[in-house]
Amino acid sequence: MKDLQQAKAIVVMGVCGCGKSTVGIQLAERLGMAFVDADDLHPQSNIDKMSRAIPLNDDDRWPWLDIVGKTLATEVARSGGAVVACSALRQAYRDRITAAAGEPVLFVHLAGSYETISDRLNQRGGHFMPPALLKSQFETLETPNDGELALEIDIRLSINEIVEQVVQLRT
Repeated sequence: MKDLQQAKAIVVMGVCGCGKSTVGIQLAERLGMAFVDADDLHPQSNIDKMSRAIPLNDDDRWPWLDIVGKTLATEVARSGGAVVACSALRQAYRDRITAAAGEPVLFVHLAGSYETISDRLNQRGGHFMPPALLKSQFETLETPNDGELALEIDIRLSINEIVEQVVQLRT
């Protein structure tokens, strides 16, 4: 396995509703790192589009992914480490984030079935990403491959178990 310990930049990734923000916040706290939710970095035009249940295209995503990577770099430089919650669904998106960050990024893929995540989304309220876009997210998802610095963790585990698994794999 790749040397996970050296990654000061971590992206908790996956489709909407998989628990990225919840896991990311607790992981950052456990590791003593800064936390950023990439949803907060979307330009208003992306939020408006998703709010109308229109999936983003790559032209919408590239500038946002550059901001995500640069934010990682800034936070790592400022505080020594950072965790970002970001969908990062395709390898090209992960590559873009890594390039903008300028250093190795560990991607923690929170994996779950369509049914499990759909149930979670239907119980969640107050988010600009409607459950109707889940299908397009699964269609876009490219699971990280062996050539990437990545971990895959099953979302059926508790939040604490997920965080502990990441921490243990990094030590």
